[in-house]
Amino acid sequence: MAVSILYFAWVREAIGRDGETLEPPAEVRDVAALVDWLAARGGGYAEAFADRTRLRCAIDQYFVDFDASILGAGEIALFPPVTGG
Repeated sequence: MAVSILYFAWVREAIGRDGETLEPPAEVRDVAALVDWLAARGGGYAEAFADRTRLRCAIDQYFVDFDASILGAGEIALFPPVTGG
């Protein structure tokens, strides 16, 4: 299952790209496992995903927790917490 993964702010800067289309292995079924799989790629990925408390995620433009299933997702966004004022 190929999925479009988008990166924003310092996550994008650490990885060096704003997104990519990847096909995670079958055992990667939720956001937490996806983040672990991406971090294992090393380099900027390991840096960007080292501390999950500094990340938020959305699946198909809906905010979700890290235990959310990615099965059937078309787009997964990973970004720092959003603040406003």
